[in-house]
Amino acid sequence: MASPGPIPASPTAAGRLPGGLRARLTVPVLAYCGTLMAVMQTVVVPLLPDLPRLTGASAGAVSWTVTASLLSGAVLTPVLGRAGDMYGKRRVLLLSFALMTTGSVICALTSEIGVLIAARVLQGAAAAVVPLSISVLRDELPPQRRDSAVALMSATVGIGAALGLPAAAVVVQYADWHVMFWVTAALGATGVALIRWAVPPSPVRRPGRFDVTGALGLAAGLICLLLAVSQGGQWGWGSAPVLSLFLGTVVVLGLWWRQQLRTPEPLVDLRLVSRPRVGLPHVAALLTGFAFYANTLVTAQLVQAPEASGYGLGLSIVQTGLCLLPGGLSMLLLAPVAARVSASRGPRVTLALGAAVIAAGYGVRIADSRELWMIMLGATVVAMGTTLAYSALPALILRAVPADQTASANGVNVLMRTIGQACSSAVVAAILVHHTSPVGGLPVPTLHGYLLTFGAAGTVALAACAVALTVPGGPDAEPGPAGGERGRTRSVADGAMEGT
Repeated sequence: MASPGPIPASPTAAGRLPGGLRARLTVPVLAYCGTLMAVMQTVVVPLLPDLPRLTGASAGAVSWTVTASLLSGAVLTPVLGRAGDMYGKRRVLLLSFALMTTGSVICALTSEIGVLIAARVLQGAAAAVVPLSISVLRDELPPQRRDSAVALMSATVGIGAALGLPAAAVVVQYADWHVMFWVTAALGATGVALIRWAVPPSPVRRPGRFDVTGALGLAAGLICLLLAVSQGGQWGWGSAPVLSLFLGTVVVLGLWWRQQLRTPEPLVDLRLVSRPRVGLPHVAALLTGFAFYANTLVTAQLVQAPEASGYGLGLSIVQTGLCLLPGGLSMLLLAPVAARVSASRGPRVTLALGAAVIAAGYGVRIADSRELWMIMLGATVVAMGTTLAYSALPALILRAVPADQTASANGVNVLMRTIGQACSSAVVAAILVHHTSPVGGLPVPTLHGYLLTFGAAGTVALAACAVALTVPGGPDAEPGPAGGERGRTRSVADGAMEGT
């Protein structure tokens, strides 16, 4: 007799959701957690100029407070996504948020750069919050509510980044810098309590043995890749360490790919990833991540450039954060619109439209990057396009993969965004370093360098649009096997245990 597979997420979940306040707060609580995760990634940025003085460390060592979080987030996102599919999304969601909160407490208690970097590694675990939350939403919500909730969850990445920078800048300017981490620790602890209270345990599982070898291989390959990309400008792109890291990336990920194809229960189902309906959205995620991140990086530097440069506005870090705030608010307001577009036209069209809007935003940036209102307009248009694109990416993944692989598949999609952002940071730095002029005795990027950056990011956005248009349509994925009736019973039992 054919295996019945895992419990179908939507009909069962719609009946299982607890009534009353908890049911109404599930989506807001997950959105709060996603926003706080994005805030956590940006709060250290206002500190970077002062951290060498505050910690007694070099500027190169201080930069690792950003790099460490990036690396750990990239490594842990697919790993925790797979663990969520196996052991329960709510359980792993609580773990990732608890690690982030622990990292904040450690940051608040120390001024030693080595301890700070280790704590930022713990905070990077929160990067898995978004794919895990999207998977929870698929399991728990009926179809008519799911698309808008997923769109809001995707938008939290940009909303948190836009809110985090000015908030952190205000704290750094008017209080001791440790206060910022005490605040995030308190918000993180609140998030853990809210998850336990408002997020129901999901019974949709993919039981099996965790692929430890695959996790270690992926971690080693990603560390080599992201170290080379993030440190290439500082170490030299042709230097022996960077070239060795790139070579190590090819070798390690090549061996990892072979191992994943041979193991019966892989960390990442590469056969599923190789299907166009899954693989092309991953490519689009990488390109969109590149285009989106350039907007944040370049806007912050552009408006803070000295007025003597001929184009800069000389704004403070707080004023810079306020310039990015309209983009974050537009993402919040546009999220339900993006869901309606996907519902009526399909997520493929939404993704293509979003990438095209991002490119248009960079067109505005090229047209005028001297007037503050034009800078803010261009940045906001890019943010609006990002909302459309980011809301469509998980929707495409949810329609293409079985219910018991949604967390791991969306984890890979978020990983591709992270790699795109790392590449964007490297490319932006390379362009601006090669287009500088002395201002007050210091090298400052020229306006031409910024315009080249806008052109490069806009071109990548157009490439993402082209990739989106090639994503094939087709019926939604059927739930995959989960071990027959025994697997079904085990999933329900595990879900009950998870709720205790």
